[in-house]
Order: sequence, then C-alpha cells, then structure tokens
Amino acid sequence: MARHLILRTVTHDLLPVRSLLAMMLAMILQTIPVGPLQCNCSILGDEETGTAIVIDPGDEAERVAGVVRKLGLTVSHIVHTHAHIDHIGGSAEFKRLCGGKALLHEGDQWLYEHLEMQGQMIGMSITEAVALDAKLQEGDRFDLGHDKLEVLHTPGHSPGSCTFVIERDGRQLVFAGDTLFAGSIGRTDLWGGDSEEILSSLRGKLMELDDDAEVITGHGASTTIGAERRNNPFITGQYRI
Repeated sequence: MARHLILRTVTHDLLPVRSLLAMMLAMILQTIPVGPLQCNCSILGDEETGTAIVIDPGDEAERVAGVVRKLGLTVSHIVHTHAHIDHIGGSAEFKRLCGGKALLHEGDQWLYEHLEMQGQMIGMSITEAVALDAKLQEGDRFDLGHDKLEVLHTPGHSPGSCTFVIERDGRQLVFAGDTLFAGSIGRTDLWGGDSEEILSSLRGKLMELDDDAEVITGHGASTTIGAERRNNPFITGQYRI
C-alpha cells in the first residue's frame, strides 16, 4: 500500500512524522515499497510548481507512474541511489511513462551495464536499461520548487552509491538508499562493495548531518541520524564488518 504525506494530511505508516509535518508544508512525499525485494521508491513533489523528483523506481513502474499521475505531478528527474537491479530495474519503463531525466553516478557504470546478469543471480528479469541523461556527482543540486535536492557520493555498498538530502526551514530529509538502514548498514559482499568505504561514508558524511534529520532507507523502516549515531552497532563500533 502506498504511504504518503501531502501538506497537512498524514497517512504515512512508514515515515516518522513528528518533524516531517513541520518541514514539508508545501512538499509532497510518497514512499512506495516496490518489487520482490521491497525497494523504497520515493516520489518527492513540490505543491506550487507541480514538479517531482522520483528516487529509485526499481520495479512496478506502472504502479509508481499511476501515483505520480494521481498526484498531478510532472517528473523532472529520476535519480538512483545505486545501480543494483532492485533500485533501477523499473526505471526504463517508468521514464517512458512519465518522462524526466535519468541519472546515476558513474561509479556504478559496470553494475548498470550488467543488469541482466544481476537479474539472473536473484531471479529477476529485466527487458532494458534506462537511457541515462547525465551522471550524478558529489554536490549536484536539483531544483524542487524553492528547494534543492543535494547529492552526496557515499560509496561502500557499491562504488557509485549516493545519498540525497533536501533541507527546508532547517530540517533535513535524507534518502540513503542501501548505505544506511534502521539499526544496520548496507552489505559490502557484492561486486564493488567495500567495508572501509561504507564506514567512511557513514562517519564522514551521513553522521555529519543533523541528529533530527529523517532518513528514508532503501528498504524497510525509516529512522533518524541521531538514532543511528547512538544505537547503530556498526556506527558505534559494537559490530565490525
């Protein structure tokens, strides 16, 4: 079931809303778990301009496109936290349905070029790769009404893994992909994974964000930076990779 936060109407059972309600006054946020691996695909829209940025439409493209249409939004960009098939496998169809410029960090080019092989490894099929329009880079900023979605390059789960951050009225909303989870972190035993890099990305970039920053993870429940800083055993050093 889709979960959403639009203006002051909150029916979202995945995201904590205590700070998002104050932050997202003219912003639309809808996060939809898609595909067999339940990748969190997020639609981030601006109420005034009707524009949207869609993050990780990894599967169920028609379903995600239907939500975009229902919300009356026009997609400007499709951005990917990384190129594992569950996060990018539905992007070609979604782009065909909704338009928008598709972007991925060049560090994941090899993964992007081998989507069919990825699918064979986990029993998922893919008919085509999305046509990329540009490469994501550290520091890129994408307009969403009066706000900007900023790119952080956070390698470790994959070489090109990225995190997206948007800030309004001093509150940060973070889309961490598979770099950070509630109580855990992304695996590093797949191609291009690097344990030292992911810890560097977490401690050197994500843990530099505000304690009350809300984090939408690549799978499962949302969290906050502060909660992970205090309790995540991989960040506190209780567990070692």
